Amino acid sequence: DKKILSAMESKSKSKDVKTAQSGSGTRNSTVNSKRVAVVSKGRRRIRYSQQVPNDILNDEELKKAISILPKNYNFEIPKTVWRLRKAESKRVALQFPEGLLMYSLIISDILRKFAHVDTLVMGDVTYGACCVDDLSAKALGCDFLVHYGHSCLVPVNPTGPVKMLYVFVEIAINVSHLCSSILNAFAPKRNEAAPDLILAGTVQFTSAIRAAKKRLRSSFPSLSIPQTKPLSPGEVLGCTAPRLDEGRRDKKTNKSNACVVVFVADGRFHLESLMIQNPHVNDFFKYDPYSRKLTREKYDHTKMKALRSDAIKTASTAKTFGLILGSLGRQGNPKIIQRLKERLQKSGRKVIVLLLSEIFPAKLEMFGGIDAFIQVACPRLSIDWGHAFKKPLLSPYEAEVALELTQWRAVYPMDFYSKDGGPWSNYHPEVSRRSTRKAKISAKNPRRRAPVKIAYEL
Repeated sequence: DKKILSAMESKSKSKDVKTAQSGSGTRNSTVNSKRVAVVSKGRRRIRYSQQVPNDILNDEELKKAISILPKNYNFEIPKTVWRLRKAESKRVALQFPEGLLMYSLIISDILRKFAHVDTLVMGDVTYGACCVDDLSAKALGCDFLVHYGHSCLVPVNPTGPVKMLYVFVEIAINVSHLCSSILNAFAPKRNEAAPDLILAGTVQFTSAIRAAKKRLRSSFPSLSIPQTKPLSPGEVLGCTAPRLDEGRRDKKTNKSNACVVVFVADGRFHLESLMIQNPHVNDFFKYDPYSRKLTREKYDHTKMKALRSDAIKTASTAKTFGLILGSLGRQGNPKIIQRLKERLQKSGRKVIVLLLSEIFPAKLEMFGGIDAFIQVACPRLSIDWGHAFKKPLLSPYEAEVALELTQWRAVYPMDFYSKDGGPWSNYHPEVSRRSTRKAKISAKNPRRRAPVKIAYEL
């Protein structure tokens, strides 16, 4: 493409370099490097903030190359160039979800020219941050992996297979239209109380959600943005969603105030996770930033629970289980596999461990002699598509119920990556680990808690 080549090969004509202003300070900000002084208890220590230097921020040639990409998509190119130069990387793997692959070759060319690295675009399907494939990147001879479009679910480990950088790719949308749509639909009339408004969405629109909150706060005093850690405020995954409050009660009538959820996304997958986690909320609305439509959304909780309850009941009598470890990136957690394997064997069941990157009905029908399957990959695979399989396909939570290790819950838990999740989730103490050194420090000093890490190593 002549346009791409000319933008990347043209030399900068401007010699005057202006000092870049500091950004907002969020974890996605790209700002200039400056010295930071920290004073604590009479002691003064100096540290340098981890920020992009001016020679990269003000590189006119780099700016022209970036201008080829959509202006409302933040691919954080300057930050990426700086991180790759700092790491002295030689070969870099780039991983994109399907919707961003169209920009992969342009970004690859930019990084090759300005970060002076060899690049490799990983073409396997990427459903979410759980599919981050650092192991394949290492096997392909890469020393750095840049993962686009998702938040950091798999912890960035300095001693891991390769160095990593997550780029959320925040998308700028028309916040004014979002706010006006909400005001037109839910603004209280005279002498009426404003509903409890809740804003959430996918990680690409978290900045827009925060901006909308500032504008709408005066009209909706109880407006809130929920969070389930380690996710960002307002961020919802297809398998992990926050638990919403029941809503304020009127002091005079003792009735719950109306609760309205507005979810910013272009699809239903992540929204359904929030709906499953909060069946007590009736008013869910989806704002599509592309079509600019605000629509009411419903979920059939009764049908879903009936289908999953029947599958659990059938699997509870199974004698032989196929225990599937999802191998698509980091989807499957070997620690959860080991825990379930031990519980199954203790109950007298036969266990066959299977390794699959993709799980679909025709594939599982090839395995004869297995009465039921448990997949440690994506819980939504069982919830959304479990009925399409001839034999029960349980999620880790459903397996716990089938083995009578936990009771069936009235609210189906969407906590697979929540730090408050059950023993079927990635952050539960039974399936997570702490660094021995940090655990000892934490025991000696209770105020200094060692962070919980997901254990993916076998």
